[in-house]
Amino acid sequence: MAAVEKNNEDSEEKAGFGKGAGFEKKAGFEKEVRELVEAGYSGVEEAILACKKCPLHESATNKVIGKGSRTPKVLFIGEAPGKNEDEKGIPFCGRAGKELDKMLEYMRLSEEDWAVINTLKCRPPENRNPKKSELEACKSFLAAQITLLDPKVVILLGSTAEKAYCPGKKLEWGVPEEIGGRMVLKIYHPAALIYTRSRIETQHALIDENRGLWE
Repeated sequence: MAAVEKNNEDSEEKAGFGKGAGFEKKAGFEKEVRELVEAGYSGVEEAILACKKCPLHESATNKVIGKGSRTPKVLFIGEAPGKNEDEKGIPFCGRAGKELDKMLEYMRLSEEDWAVINTLKCRPPENRNPKKSELEACKSFLAAQITLLDPKVVILLGSTAEKAYCPGKKLEWGVPEEIGGRMVLKIYHPAALIYTRSRIETQHALIDENRGLWE
């Protein structure tokens, strides 16, 4: 993907630095994100692969960066790689990936319409929930990816993605809200549909109510 040319003000707004942003303005964070954005998507990939900010890199088989279009209308943000993702270096390639594929079909999104990334790029041991320090370590990568992919809509797959994208803010399930200059929607993580099949009907209802965001 070619680097997306943006001025600093626009980049900050799209990344969530502007009014209504979720990302906190901590010392050095904005500078780090700006440098990543200026390096382009390939530069972000290289930085992720070289990252040693937290201990998770020590047990990771592969860093999991993302998949899908480089010009998506919809960007899905998941939680963290699982066993299959860690082995293959591809997000949502196991059972949850099959549920995501079904969801994409229900949403009527073509291949060029979507991309998916995770809040963490390395698998937490035993698939435990990400720690706050781990989310913090990956936050600049998340912000840079969002800026460069520049989606029309961000869909948060579950509460961990919500905590990473807009810490301290609680979104209503299926109720869109403008955050950092773009529309944000929280729905169920595909893995939640595997273990609670009754949620599939609810998920479809949330999608149907919000089709106007991407169609």
